[in-house]
Amino acid sequence: MKTYIKSIALLLLVITTACEDVIDVTVPTASPRLVVQASLDWQKGTDGSNQEIKLSTSTPYFDTNRTSPVNTAIVTVTNKDNGVVYNFTNQNDGTYTISNFEPIIGHTYELEILYNNERYSATETFISVSPINRVEQSVEGGFDEELLDISIFWNDPVDIENFYLIKFIEAGDVVPIYEDYPDEFVDGNELDTFFEKEDDDDDSSAKFNPGDVVEISLYGISKQYDHYISLLIEQYDSAGDPFSTIPGQLRGNCINTDNPDNYAFGYFRLSEYDTVTYTFQ
Repeated sequence: MKTYIKSIALLLLVITTACEDVIDVTVPTASPRLVVQASLDWQKGTDGSNQEIKLSTSTPYFDTNRTSPVNTAIVTVTNKDNGVVYNFTNQNDGTYTISNFEPIIGHTYELEILYNNERYSATETFISVSPINRVEQSVEGGFDEELLDISIFWNDPVDIENFYLIKFIEAGDVVPIYEDYPDEFVDGNELDTFFEKEDDDDDSSAKFNPGDVVEISLYGISKQYDHYISLLIEQYDSAGDPFSTIPGQLRGNCINTDNPDNYAFGYFRLSEYDTVTYTFQ
């Protein structure tokens, strides 16, 4: 009996000692890369003349300073169809703006960034989008028939390959929710998508309630961007899942023409979009 007790005591001592060990993990670091946020979005009903591009550099994962703006770049966008060059003004805070941009659906534009004596370039076409027909709330369109959800509806053009990006954001939230939507199997139909929040018995605000306000935006995007954003959304949704695959580095369409190995993160996108704001009844 004494031997048995001693064995248990020794085992507990080993476990306790092991739990107090400090393990130092060396996290590999990489040289900072240019990060490009260049979504030139044209809201229906506006002239689209005011546009903004943000530049920064990547930072180590555990760095408390999450932003590192780039203030020494030269940024231009050229309409390749008519040769018009748009020079973006450096605001010295990582943003580059313009107030006379002219968006033309179907025209191809080239982004050029000169930074650290290297040239970055990206090319995209301005993509149109159908207007949002209507917005509806219900308790039947989502996964839980006891919760309020919201849907938008729009017409998909016939015999044209279309790709959509939908952004949902509730008033007061900081981070929106994104969904990509190709028309591969629904070409030419009236399309719809819904947004529903999960219920939480301990938090009444976790679900939609009358008076809640949500904004939904529908963007037209290219096939190349749809592939990029779908992978990005997949990686974001699987974050924290111990069984998910290890995400790889997502390369956008911004190419370093002087030093291809020093590629940039981010994407140059040109989208027409429609947006609605809805208050739950």
